[in-house]
Amino acid sequence: MELFEAIQTRRSIGVLKDEEVPRELIERILEAGTWAPTHRRTEPWRFFVLQGEGRSRLVAAMVDTEAAEKGTQPSAEEKEELLISANKKVSRAPVIIAVGCDPVEDPKIIPLEETLSVGAAIQNMLLQAHASGLGAVWRSGTACYHPVMAESFGLGEKGQMLGFIYLGYPDREAGEGKREPVSSKTVWIDRAED
Repeated sequence: MELFEAIQTRRSIGVLKDEEVPRELIERILEAGTWAPTHRRTEPWRFFVLQGEGRSRLVAAMVDTEAAEKGTQPSAEEKEELLISANKKVSRAPVIIAVGCDPVEDPKIIPLEETLSVGAAIQNMLLQAHASGLGAVWRSGTACYHPVMAESFGLGEKGQMLGFIYLGYPDREAGEGKREPVSSKTVWIDRAED
């Protein structure tokens, strides 16, 4: 697949078959992530591949994060509801790649640049998934960014989870993409202002 075609035709596909994805394809997607731009070559990304029963780690992290967001310990009934909800979410894909940012502690490193590098890594991964014939969607939300989620995956004190790539073979056709013309979002500056 030609690069620009991959960029234009990639879509978020969250309806996936419950079919195993070969490890080689997952490894290629991870490798694509590592070729994102990284300021001062810090490579702040961290990948956690969750498959089968391994997805239970995300379930537990979701439950713990939800409880932390509410600020109270859930009752047994509430905890059961949270578990059901989280299990339902993680069962949407046979593979989930949790992508975190573990920034380098260095006064010369700008934390936002670390986050942006990981965002670029996620985009590389989504493009590689698409080029490999897989469907993928980048999921996040407030629970994703909560410190308890980062702790659940062993990220450092300033680490943060930046998203979950739900990955598998598509179970529906991708919709047609639409974008505003680039001219509506672009200003050309080709001379100094007076």
